Amino acid sequence: MEQNLKKNFSLTEAGEVLEEVIINTEKTATNIRKPEMSVNKLSIQTVKQMPVVLGEVDILKSILTLPGVTNAGEGQSGFNVRGGSADQNLVLLDEATIYNSSHLFGFFSVFNADAIKDLKLYKGGIPSRFGGRLSSVLDIYQKEGNKNGFHMNGGIGLISSRIMAEGPMEKGKGSFLIAGRGSYAHLFLKLADNPNSAYFYDLNTKLSYQLNDKNNLYLSGYFGRDVFSINSDFENTYGNTFGNLRWNHLFSDKLFSNLSMIYSDYYYGLKINFVGFNWASGIQNYNIKYDFKHYLTDKVKLSYGVNAQYYDFNPGKITPLDDNSSINERQLDKKYAFEPAIYFDVDQKITSAFSINYGIRYSMFYRLGQQIMNEYANDQAVNWNNDFKIYEKATPTGTRYYKNNEVIASFDNLEPRVAMSYSFNDNQSVKASYNRMSQYLHLITNTQSPTPLDVWAPSDKFLKPQVLDQVAIGYFQNFTNDKYSLEVEAFYKKIKNRVDYIDGADLIANEAIEQVVLNGKSRAYGLEVLLRKNEGKLTGWVAYTLSRAEQQTPGRTAEESGINSGKWYRAGYDKTHNLSITSMYELNKKWKFGSIFTLQSGQPVTFPNGKYEYQGILIPSYGLRNENSLQAYHHLDVSATYTPKPDKKKGWQSEWVFSIYNLYGRKNAASITFRQNEDTAQNESVKLSIFGIVPSVSYNFKF
Repeated sequence: MEQNLKKNFSLTEAGEVLEEVIINTEKTATNIRKPEMSVNKLSIQTVKQMPVVLGEVDILKSILTLPGVTNAGEGQSGFNVRGGSADQNLVLLDEATIYNSSHLFGFFSVFNADAIKDLKLYKGGIPSRFGGRLSSVLDIYQKEGNKNGFHMNGGIGLISSRIMAEGPMEKGKGSFLIAGRGSYAHLFLKLADNPNSAYFYDLNTKLSYQLNDKNNLYLSGYFGRDVFSINSDFENTYGNTFGNLRWNHLFSDKLFSNLSMIYSDYYYGLKINFVGFNWASGIQNYNIKYDFKHYLTDKVKLSYGVNAQYYDFNPGKITPLDDNSSINERQLDKKYAFEPAIYFDVDQKITSAFSINYGIRYSMFYRLGQQIMNEYANDQAVNWNNDFKIYEKATPTGTRYYKNNEVIASFDNLEPRVAMSYSFNDNQSVKASYNRMSQYLHLITNTQSPTPLDVWAPSDKFLKPQVLDQVAIGYFQNFTNDKYSLEVEAFYKKIKNRVDYIDGADLIANEAIEQVVLNGKSRAYGLEVLLRKNEGKLTGWVAYTLSRAEQQTPGRTAEESGINSGKWYRAGYDKTHNLSITSMYELNKKWKFGSIFTLQSGQPVTFPNGKYEYQGILIPSYGLRNENSLQAYHHLDVSATYTPKPDKKKGWQSEWVFSIYNLYGRKNAASITFRQNEDTAQNESVKLSIFGIVPSVSYNFKF
């Protein structure tokens, strides 16, 4: 008789001496037959073996060792994927959007590795359940906690320390996890009578509970803050907050669902005592999503669902510090938006050699009132001055008030996705993918990397949604019994409605941002190679990317020259060559070593090409955008991990991690500025380098 059975067994402990068994927690060899490409995974164990700056394990910096991923700048937690900008990356922590992923202006990321279970980076072939960004999805999940026993672990470093506790709420049914971090470098400044300060702290939590065999509840959250002050005159506070309540329901052994209710918030605050005001801005996001997985047969799996997000944008609110302040309270107009979407995905095995994943996402976006909007002649918020050959702000012809929840502008897009795999045998395959993505939010910034002062803005009558089309094709091979893996991919993508700025654009506290932005387009193409060594005492990978990222904003009429004379120019995050060599070596049970060598082409910049004198002051003049480059960026990082008692599996267990960032002291240029020398009155260039050699040591423990 055929029937479905489920039996639960409890095992009792019994001691037995066995021969050594080696368990691989993660299969790093390439999945040949699965139609998944342009996807990279890293285990937390691997991440923790990588040497990083200031001794703090950093998940975001670890993905910079992967092909197609570059850093946004020295000491920055932002990253660029396949020639895309930093705001085109969707960063998720337990399904919640993280709008700013850095601590201490980029020196650390917001992700505490002790609390993280796994991470996955999608660069292309992105499944239909993801939307809202163009370049990548970094999907990170927190651990669920231990249901059977209480455990703690943590670490003490030179700059920061961390601790995590996990255990059962009800043994076998519920668990909790709580983790915290904090930095204390500012305390050393106070000992030296330095009035400046910079520190961060964050808290991760996750609760899980099994209601019965078919229902599970999860509650996860994060809270983080950075505080930076200069003397007692200036204080800057910023950070992320999120909460997610998730219900997992099993309808049958072939159909289950996840219902998530998510709140996400990014806050930016500024207090300037000598002027006498507080500044507060940010973005709040309310998201509800219902996802289903349906296993029709062994060869066909369906994924489908809906989600809806509501946005509350606060461009800024100014309030006086006290009654003596000369500042009047002022609230910049808040902005609101609603973004619903529905998706459907099919994962199908056609034959033993050919598999395909195909699906579609239908996204909508509604820009909502309550707000007063400027109106312009011919709906043009930017005018072209033909006499001076420059763009200028247009003068509004009037205003219109949109009442609460009245639609100011609406958009919708169909976003098809497809990925295919054809395997020649168990060790070789070719794959191809295509995906269309839409992005309705824009990061308004005049820098190439995300900073806390950046402002997010929704699409409207002037800021059009960005739309991407990307194709990729690749060859994948495992050889020598999966000891080595090779992945080679070529990609091409184009984006329409990419935001560009007129010369001299003022972006901060600008209520009419439409007067300084134009809608352009961008493109990127390249070749990625990833060679892995998966087994043995020496493991690691070599990642190389040859690529080009360009932007173009042509004139809207025959008279206009556009930006950069309407020609294609290098995007600010273009890196022609990007090489990363990551290695990990296990000398014995007590000693493990790691190293990362990074080499990248210099970042595009615009240098002066001449100068003129005005009232005795030499002023540099500039040519076309990004026609120059900084020097090549490279450094070598090394680490050594010492475990005094590697065979100890119970009680107090510890390890020492010694690392050196930038071993040979390369002075990489974070930027080059030009100024007039006070003594000689000549223009000169000044290179800013953030790091030299940075040694660090940290002590990690668990029990």
